[in-house]
Amino acid sequence: MRTERIDKWVRAYFDGVAIVESRDPLLFWEEDFPVPSYAFAHSDVRTDLLTESHGEPPQKPSFFLPKGPVSQWYDVTVGRRTAPHAAWVRDAPELSDRLVLSWQPGLLDRWLEEDEQVAGHPRDPYKRVETLASSRHVVLRLGDLTLADSARPILLLETSLPTRYYLPREDVNLEALTPSSNRSHCPYKGIADQYWSVTGNPDAVDIAWSYSAPLPAVEKVAGRVAFYNELVDITVDGAPQPRPTSPFSAKEHRPTI
Repeated sequence: MRTERIDKWVRAYFDGVAIVESRDPLLFWEEDFPVPSYAFAHSDVRTDLLTESHGEPPQKPSFFLPKGPVSQWYDVTVGRRTAPHAAWVRDAPELSDRLVLSWQPGLLDRWLEEDEQVAGHPRDPYKRVETLASSRHVVLRLGDLTLADSARPILLLETSLPTRYYLPREDVNLEALTPSSNRSHCPYKGIADQYWSVTGNPDAVDIAWSYSAPLPAVEKVAGRVAFYNELVDITVDGAPQPRPTSPFSAKEHRPTI
């Protein structure tokens, strides 16, 4: 496990109360999982609002759960509201004297880094996101089904992840797709508020997504559709691209709200 102290003022709120307020959070990366989280000194957490959890801890969504053993789970209670299993002590020597609180949507109400609201997970200081307009010819298929064919992609390059191809909707075979109720939140891109599955294919659920109003840094992808490279076959300028392996190859690691 990798850890790093970071100079950010971090707060988490639940029912209007700051459950966490830290100016010295510890950022940590679980092994084989690229998304970081925070661990806090007990003095930075309202431990008077924590009670030991009872019952079995949650199993899903695994994206927001600890990636290793936990020595103690806690509920967070403010007034009549309780967020069950919303905090824990990770059973790892690097974090054994600190508390971790969940970023799962629907548990705590909001997180702030300085005065900016962040959701999904902390922003990684080693992560860079870039968008580039391109005229490459990109074709996406799943078996014999053509999902998209475009020479007007926006390439989104994000550190440690495959290049994503954001395509105009008119270049996507939307007739082969069924809208999904899934949504997700990326700290760098914003809320992916539209998802699609391949109609009639249970192995291609939530395979594509779009941001109606992305954050300013990636505003060029607004309204466009991207697919998981890990789940489809892509050719670029006629050259087949091997399906990459990433944390999102596993269904349980794909984000949702």
